[in-house]
Amino acid sequence: MTSARSHEDPGPLRRTGRAVGHALHKPFTGTAKGIRKATHAHGAGESGLGKLIELHAVNGAGDVMITVALASTVFFSVPTDEARGRVALYLAVTMAPFTLLAPVIGPLLDRLPHGRRAAMAGSMLARAVLAIAMSGAVATGGLELYPAALGVLVCSKAYGVVRSAVVPRLLPPRFSLVKANSRVTLAGLLATGIAAPIGAGLQTVGPGWPLYGACVIFLGGTVLAFTLPHKVDSAKGERKAHLVEPHGVAVSLSEPGRAGRRAGRARRRERNGEKRPGLRSVGPSVLNGLRANSAHRALSGFLIFFLAFLLREHPLAGQSAAVSLGIAGVAAGLGNASGTAVGSWLRARGPEVIVVAVLALALLVAVLAALFFSTVMVAALSATAGFTLALSKLSLDAMIQRDVPEEVRSSAFARSETVLQMAWVVGGGIGIALPLNGVLGMSVAAGILALGAATSVRGLLSAARRGSPHPRVA
Repeated sequence: MTSARSHEDPGPLRRTGRAVGHALHKPFTGTAKGIRKATHAHGAGESGLGKLIELHAVNGAGDVMITVALASTVFFSVPTDEARGRVALYLAVTMAPFTLLAPVIGPLLDRLPHGRRAAMAGSMLARAVLAIAMSGAVATGGLELYPAALGVLVCSKAYGVVRSAVVPRLLPPRFSLVKANSRVTLAGLLATGIAAPIGAGLQTVGPGWPLYGACVIFLGGTVLAFTLPHKVDSAKGERKAHLVEPHGVAVSLSEPGRAGRRAGRARRRERNGEKRPGLRSVGPSVLNGLRANSAHRALSGFLIFFLAFLLREHPLAGQSAAVSLGIAGVAAGLGNASGTAVGSWLRARGPEVIVVAVLALALLVAVLAALFFSTVMVAALSATAGFTLALSKLSLDAMIQRDVPEEVRSSAFARSETVLQMAWVVGGGIGIALPLNGVLGMSVAAGILALGAATSVRGLLSAARRGSPHPRVA
């Protein structure tokens, strides 16, 4: 009887232990359930978009850990003049090879329509390995750090290309592409905001610790990538098409059974010296949207580097250098998150109109910042730049997903990302080289946006009036 009673009643000590364990466990399980409920809302769970949202959050958290480690090594650990040289070297060593490698990413991924989950998992696993490889060099800042950083950059862009290309396959009912892209991007931003202070805390333990954290996060992402729905890897329902014929005549979509004859025609065109259709053949909306986004991305690179060095040497009125940098950084982050949130709220707005509106807004604020340079205007321009960059990029992604056939969509994303990355580098290079004068810097920022507006607004408005002649996504 005593034995049976003891079996039924675990005793006060064990009951207390269970209660404590439940109390400690509940916040984590409750948080996990809340996150899952948010990411799977409005049909995203049934379509598979919810899992992609979670995967992108993991991707953002891992990337920011690596960013924290590199920023501490390349920028904050040395005087301003030396930091400018290090940052310039970092851009040259990583971006010059990237311009050669990036155009290869899209065509390579186009050949893997049945391996998209594996491609995303591979990019995660490769970054986990590279993070460990960088952990030894990050303390010294030696040249061996840069090839590994290049590898991380290439893997990150490869993941981004595949992720953008598969969103239409996971689109829930009554979801616009801008809204779906916004949901995914917002998850990445939230994860970045959570992981950044954790990475900074790990940095206080040792320079390699944020990279150890990144390795763990990317290993988790490797596993999570294979939980995406199988339709991510399916080619069912796809139709193949060239974008234009050699003389610019539009071609209707072909059925898959004609792929062999189409490939033969492509080989004959190559033998005759005719070029394969390039990015210009994707249509006026995408081309002009890319020009506008290049201005936004150049502005982003310019402000990051120009304000970083300007505010180190000439802090905002009444503020220290650290607080000045914090104001600009927080304003940009909040603006970016706000732009993504607004994109999630928008339902049936035309992406061309959105791009024109945010470009005009950014240009207006940049002109005001040049005329009335102050703490408030620096924060306002940083926030506006983040807001407009987010909305403009979401709209460009939607145009590519809407107008470009799936056969070449990865290539279109890869080429557009290459152009945008180079625009960011050009803007950053101007920011590094420019004299540290606030009014001059804001004037240059306004000039960058004015150039983007002059080359894109008219075409975007014309395309918006005509509409998309051959939308590829309902």
